[in-house]
Amino acid sequence: MIPAAKSNLILMAEDDSDDQLLVRDALAETGFGFDLRFVGNGVELMDYLRQQNKFHLPADSPPPGLIILDLNMPRKDGREALREIKADPGLRTIPVVVLTTSTAEPDIARAYELGANSFISKPAAFDLLVNTMKTIGQYWFNVVVLPVKP
Repeated sequence: MIPAAKSNLILMAEDDSDDQLLVRDALAETGFGFDLRFVGNGVELMDYLRQQNKFHLPADSPPPGLIILDLNMPRKDGREALREIKADPGLRTIPVVVLTTSTAEPDIARAYELGANSFISKPAAFDLLVNTMKTIGQYWFNVVVLPVKP
């Protein structure tokens, strides 16, 4: 699968439904017109990106412009999924932002070693989450120039 240039789709791998709702609400508060989709674990993330299993129809799994990744998920955690994404020539150029509750230095170092483009600790307050989502959206969709695949 080849990522689309300037896709406004954010794919978030997050197993906590409350966090999904908070991120959806925070992103809505930003006023950006992003399409936000969720998968609940690393297995679903990789299925989505590879358009397999329940995501086999292209309409069900359009290419994301950005992946937001939690580290601690069931079945396949974010570290394992990140390793697979960055090892796959067809996926590795998709930016991956780790958004997790961890502030542990080993988690931060490991995420960057595996190829994360950014590491952000989840803010506790909703207004800070809105600001974080604004910053993520502005930076990854309006500032950064990413490679275009033919």
